[in-house]
Amino acid sequence: MVSEPESRSPKHSLLFDERSCLEQCTSCVDVCPSIERTKDTIIINRQTLDEAQIIALQNVCPTQALSVCGEEAKEGILIDTLMKDKPFYDQSGGGVTFSGGEPLMQSNLVTSIATELHRQGVNTAIETCMHVPWKNVEQTAPHIDCWLADLKHTNEQKFLEWTQGSLKRIKANFQKLAPIAKRIVIRVPVVPGFNDTEAELADIIDFAASLESCNEIHLLPYHTLGINKYRLLDMPYLCADKPLNNPELLEYAQQHAKQYSHMNVIVRG
Repeated sequence: MVSEPESRSPKHSLLFDERSCLEQCTSCVDVCPSIERTKDTIIINRQTLDEAQIIALQNVCPTQALSVCGEEAKEGILIDTLMKDKPFYDQSGGGVTFSGGEPLMQSNLVTSIATELHRQGVNTAIETCMHVPWKNVEQTAPHIDCWLADLKHTNEQKFLEWTQGSLKRIKANFQKLAPIAKRIVIRVPVVPGFNDTEAELADIIDFAASLESCNEIHLLPYHTLGINKYRLLDMPYLCADKPLNNPELLEYAQQHAKQYSHMNVIVRG
């Protein structure tokens, strides 16, 4: 379950916070046929709501009860914006991280921007779930200094049940990337009922240890910070309603990793 569900879609998303909706206001209804006004609030028909209607709602709501998430930008504008922080990159030793959503859905754009950033002496990193065609990973790999890549499970069936994705594709991408990547950091969201057992975390660590360019794992204990975003998007929230509270499990994972001299497990907040 992602904390930013609006980033799942490659298109614009419409968020609605009923608490800020003004009674009798018809600003949104006047421009969008998929919205109906009731006495106290509005009803959004998300089945008929399309991209054009969402775009028409930008900056319409006087209280921002309705807000549009996502915007388009030209490559040149993005590069100019990123390079404004060049003095900070130089001083801190940091750089630019491509994130999302899934940035490798736009691998041509990422490759082009990362190439230019390298030309100007800026380090690059990417956050990815690795559930993309290998050609997208391969194209981008020479231009990325650090891969912050998710590995949520090692069991194909359980991964499929929870994500509807292909673990086989993800593991294959990792195995192909490892010999050519400069650095891979594997990130593991530890989710109650999904991968919160000693055996499951041990299997993930063992797989990560087999990748030659990976010597670091970040455990990300499950939290519920994204629950409100699901409400705003009128999406069901299917995970636990309480954060992970199992310090013994996280300690076990760190101890398990010590059998690999090159591997370090860090618990992130």
